[in-house]
Amino acid sequence: MPGENLTRVEAQERAALVQVESYDVALDLTTGDEVFRSTTTVRFTAEAGASTFIDHISRTVHSVALNGTELDVAKVNDGVRIQLDDLAAENELTVVSDALYVNTGEGLHRFVDPVDGEVYLYSQFEVPDSRRVFAVFEQPDLKATFRFTVTAPARWQVVSNQQSPEPVVDGETGTWSFEPTPRISSYITALVAGPYEVTRSELTSSDGRVVPLGIFCRASLAEHMDADYIFDITRRGFAFFESQFGVPYPFEKYDQLFVPEFNAGAMENAGCVTFTESYVFRAQVTDAIRERRVVTVLHELAHMWFGDLVTMRWWNDLWLNESFAEWASTLATAEATEWTNAWTTFQAMEKTWAYRQDQLPSTHPIVAEIRDLEDVQVNFDGITYAKGGSVLKQLVAWVGLPAFMQGVGAYFRKHAWGNTELADLLTELEAASGRDLGEWSRLWLETAGVNTLRPKIGTTADGIITSFVIEQTAPAEWPTLRPHRLAIGFYEEEDGKLRRTHRVELDVDGAETAVPSLVGHIRPALILVNDDDLAYAKIRLDDDSMQTALESLRDIEDPLARALVWGAAWDATRDAETPASDYVELVLANIGAETESTTIRLALSQLGLAARSYVHPSRRAETIRRVGDGLWQLAAAAEAGSDAQFQFVGAFAGLASTPEHVEALRGLLSGATALPSLEIDADLRWQLLDGLVLNGAAGAAEIDAELATDDTATGRQFAARARATIPTPEAKKAAFASVVDQAGASNMIVRYTGLGLAHVNDASVLSGLVPRYHDAIGQVWESRTYQVAEALLVGLYPASLANEELAQATRGWLSANTSAVPALRRMLVEHLAGVERALAAQERDA
Repeated sequence: MPGENLTRVEAQERAALVQVESYDVALDLTTGDEVFRSTTTVRFTAEAGASTFIDHISRTVHSVALNGTELDVAKVNDGVRIQLDDLAAENELTVVSDALYVNTGEGLHRFVDPVDGEVYLYSQFEVPDSRRVFAVFEQPDLKATFRFTVTAPARWQVVSNQQSPEPVVDGETGTWSFEPTPRISSYITALVAGPYEVTRSELTSSDGRVVPLGIFCRASLAEHMDADYIFDITRRGFAFFESQFGVPYPFEKYDQLFVPEFNAGAMENAGCVTFTESYVFRAQVTDAIRERRVVTVLHELAHMWFGDLVTMRWWNDLWLNESFAEWASTLATAEATEWTNAWTTFQAMEKTWAYRQDQLPSTHPIVAEIRDLEDVQVNFDGITYAKGGSVLKQLVAWVGLPAFMQGVGAYFRKHAWGNTELADLLTELEAASGRDLGEWSRLWLETAGVNTLRPKIGTTADGIITSFVIEQTAPAEWPTLRPHRLAIGFYEEEDGKLRRTHRVELDVDGAETAVPSLVGHIRPALILVNDDDLAYAKIRLDDDSMQTALESLRDIEDPLARALVWGAAWDATRDAETPASDYVELVLANIGAETESTTIRLALSQLGLAARSYVHPSRRAETIRRVGDGLWQLAAAAEAGSDAQFQFVGAFAGLASTPEHVEALRGLLSGATALPSLEIDADLRWQLLDGLVLNGAAGAAEIDAELATDDTATGRQFAARARATIPTPEAKKAAFASVVDQAGASNMIVRYTGLGLAHVNDASVLSGLVPRYHDAIGQVWESRTYQVAEALLVGLYPASLANEELAQATRGWLSANTSAVPALRRMLVEHLAGVERALAAQERDA
């Protein structure tokens, strides 16, 4: 990474000098397995006599010609930037190079399918990686048209932002000459190539155009690609967004490509969206994952307007792209698909992510200070996505959905194909709503931290409410108290269910807000602050309501209300206000009645963290045993073939710890034990084997045997995880060395190795990695690309130890490396915060 950075100041200076007209990019993908030939011709205007640079990371630059003059490559090229001096008013630059294929998901990723040996390529350019494929002014505000010409095997599919032309074929080679794109940013250009299987369809846009649709995946996964369903969701999304925005889809076609070894969930390349192929379901997945796929499809579609048609000027407004897409996709999911409880999912998953991120020492305002590319890389976080989406939801509630959409539509029309800043959007929203948003922006977008709201209630001896006040607090580091629009719900038992019997909606502001309208009411069994989840704030239950939750959470009828109570209970556990052992009891007693898949998924994940890291070490082994016993009982009692049964079995495999648990896993794997309607498919077999490995009941031989039956990309990833799960210090050190000491493992193998390394019941096997990890930090950061460095430094951190030894080692590194790159220090600061939180929780649990 050193030398590959770009600062905001440099970008501003370059944008003041240069306006780009067009790129002609010719790529020859037939030159071997390591490099491809890249020829770029850029036409741009500049201040006559000025100097600047163009970005290009390559293996070899063969020639650089500026306005017909060949430049000395050795003098102008440093491997990252090409210096351009004495520019003319109008310029033409041609760069010929050999660029590298990657297996890190940054640039042009090359993957060989172990099933059939076929080669698949795809690009991933956000944030700064189009420069790994062609010479480019790599910043979002230097938009241009892009014309791609691609030479590849004639039997391949070749896909880019414009419609794929018929190739000119010469023997076994074809050349595809694409039409120029509209003016777009380089990071949303795209190239996908290989023998992908494709299903085609079309739809009619609101302006009467026929928009071609395509869905692509690898040939060996094609039988699992449910293209008709994706087309259906896509059509629903088109109709919803075009109606709400009042602006037709801006591009000429819409392809969705499911690609291997993808680092993120998806990427909004204009008209050429790439998705992780884990969304091609080769085996059973939870309903939570199925719903997440729908939200992701609609998230990327929303970006075609917000991000692609109108693009941020610089990465400090990345949040606005992602927050808008997060909010809009959840709205579309709830209102235009069968997943009508999408806002419950948003509360359970997205807001939990946001609250966690907002309580780290590294929290930042939604409008973050982005000084350089390294800053933006670490800001794809819970603030940028989930907190921003939550705050937009609150803004919509304040100005009204019709006015909000009217303003958004005006924003798209006014700034189409241009670059904007936050003020440009607020201007249109103020015009549409008649509200001044300056103070709202200052309080919500320019300050960090999350407020906590808790009820303070006075009652008579017979339960009549005499006073009701909502207390608002803020952390000392981020002391802002904010205005909140929220509801308070009263819940009472009716016919065996806890149902809302009374609701009041109000504005909360300042340290205390009295609610006189509740005085005189009989205190109910459960009082829920932020009922309906209108506000972005942590909530606390009063003591009586917490007791009701512990006893009767399963009986709350409304799934969103349940999700809020689940969230409040977990947050109090994380904050060491309530013992982790109480949370374990809460989950085991109530999760069996939960109906929402994402709520189950999140609670089970938190259950594992509580049992392994938050309970006091003296009772950890016993707690893990009880959790395993409870999960097995829940699996046996669950509805046959249900999502809950499937999730309980998976969680049981991940937390198994006793000989009895091992026998149950062996029985499921061999078929000697069966749960009604539970199919033991390839992915579940790996989870069951992982549980055996965790307990020392299986090892390398069994992993190799399973891989022999599933030698696929997914199987190899699972095998890497299983090998790293082997519960001995020697195996953990070997797994660590396999990805740290040797470069070359793909991004997914690195990630799955990290998952296995962290999978322990007895974390003491990781003790030997504490010095090893901290000694390796600098070397990893210096020698790897960002995505791989992050995967290593996050995935291999021995957080499962959760002890003072680990905390001291990390504090020591931070003290000794005060001048380290801020993005790198942030990762370690967040690790330390996690360990310190676990230690506080352990002390409370004592």
